[in-house]
Amino acid sequence: MSIKRNNRLTGEMKKIISEIIKRDVKDPRISEMLSITDINITEDLKSAKVYVSIYGESEPTIEALNRAKGFIRKELSRKMKIRTVPELFFEKDFSIEKGIYISNLINQVISQEAGANNESNDESDDEK
Repeated sequence: MSIKRNNRLTGEMKKIISEIIKRDVKDPRISEMLSITDINITEDLKSAKVYVSIYGESEPTIEALNRAKGFIRKELSRKMKIRTVPELFFEKDFSIEKGIYISNLINQVISQEAGANNESNDESDDEK
């Protein structure tokens, strides 16, 4: 499958799956603060990993989504015009947490360097 077609397909699937989860899935364990961040579809279109970013506790939401994946897949097949609808597997996306962690580390290094520069400037001012 071409990259361009794959990108169009994943984009459309993200939009439709998000819609199905928000409108049609009635499980109270599913957090309203979730978004689908990415979908990885195999070349043969047999399976797709759906990466979900969730604010708050994620385990109940992921469990509920995986229990509802048959329903979501059926609704997806009704709304999309593709021959094969992949089997869905929902997983938590950790990229946002990793990004926040790395950003915090960078901020710590910057503040440590700024503190070290201020100390060296104070010492050089004392020498004058």
